[in-house]
Amino acid sequence: MNVGILGTGNMGKIIIEALIESGAISPSNLNITNRTLNKAREVQLQYEKVNLLDTNKDVIQNSDIIFICVKPHDIYGILQENRALFSRDKCLVSITSPISVEQLQTVVDCSCARAIPSITNRALSGVSLLTFGESCSEKWRQTISDLLNKISRPVEIEEKITRVSSDIVSCGPAFFSYLTQRFINAAVKETEINNETATILASEMLIGLGDLLKKEIYTLPTLQEKVCVKGGITGVGISAMEKELGNVFEELIKATHDKYKKDREETQSQFGL
Repeated sequence: MNVGILGTGNMGKIIIEALIESGAISPSNLNITNRTLNKAREVQLQYEKVNLLDTNKDVIQNSDIIFICVKPHDIYGILQENRALFSRDKCLVSITSPISVEQLQTVVDCSCARAIPSITNRALSGVSLLTFGESCSEKWRQTISDLLNKISRPVEIEEKITRVSSDIVSCGPAFFSYLTQRFINAAVKETEINNETATILASEMLIGLGDLLKKEIYTLPTLQEKVCVKGGITGVGISAMEKELGNVFEELIKATHDKYKKDREETQSQFGL
């Protein structure tokens, strides 16, 4: 099976690296291109046997499954320009949340799916979010699930929870990296610890926390109960967080959904759906 990647930006490159390094696909079975070919050439320098092709048309023609990893407003034009090349035996996979599989199906006749990745997939970990179109054959559903299972835990979701699921899975690492950096900065500012030491401690704490959850030793609520002794230091810290954080996460969800709504309106004007 030949896999095509249209777009080698941040997420496109992460998918390429994860699929190759997990052994899910061989570099020689991977066809890539990018609007700026030099960016795709950087990937080929990393994996010499990857096939760097000149155009989207070349990648689509020579691939069985095509991951489209470009900005949402660019997808419609690419599909319209190459719609005849998406024959029924092929599969198109979009990685962007504002475009639904139903929209994809209005333009091309092949099997369609959406697979929203996470930067954590680069470590062959975390979740990838799957939504299949009605036109997606059982063969392709299984193939996509098997591919993504090599680099993540695939979770099938309904369209109505796409944005919030993506907030948690795809945006979440950036959100919690920001919070962790603020935690480190505050520790450095308010105490005598240096940035390097605080960063090591915080990073190892997060890794350990992940291991506790992965091994199902504790749930998030029980973990808090175990650490937060009544009248202790952790409890005082939690109280300070409750006071200062307020509705920050509610506002975060509102902000991402407002942006999602605007993006959806733009894609709806393109797809007519």
